[in-house]
Amino acid sequence: MVIDSLAFGLEGGSLKGELPLATMTRLLDLLTDSEGSLVYRIDGSLASGNRPQLAVQVDGVVHLCCQRCLETLEYPLALRSLLEFVDGESDLTQEELEDDSRDFLPAQKELDVAVLIEDEILLALPTVPRHEDCVLPGGGQGSPEESPFSVLAGLKGRPQ
Repeated sequence: MVIDSLAFGLEGGSLKGELPLATMTRLLDLLTDSEGSLVYRIDGSLASGNRPQLAVQVDGVVHLCCQRCLETLEYPLALRSLLEFVDGESDLTQEELEDDSRDFLPAQKELDVAVLIEDEILLALPTVPRHEDCVLPGGGQGSPEESPFSVLAGLKGRPQ
């Protein structure tokens, strides 16, 4: 799927569909499995200043590896991005550069939609994915009252 970003925004184009996770090669390294797909929708429109923009929506679930317990973490995606296309950075005011409600991209005659969606997903994922409440591997072994130093206390009174 390749679109002309300027024409798509100017004409108010719309795309929707599903992308299989197995086709997103850069994302695969972060996933525990490649089963399933994500639903996307892209709508083109004009922003203030008559700049073309895309509203990108991606929904679904990806399976990441929890960095604490190393088990699978189901991470729901409900991604909403507003991307505005510009000819160059010189077109942007300081106020626009500081605006976090939208992102600016260079206009492209041939914009690969699948690559754009994968980029947005990679930016939305947590740096260190982890469950809200889990323990380190092996952390649940032994009684919670037993201290690792209790063995040393038992050795203290022994003759050498």
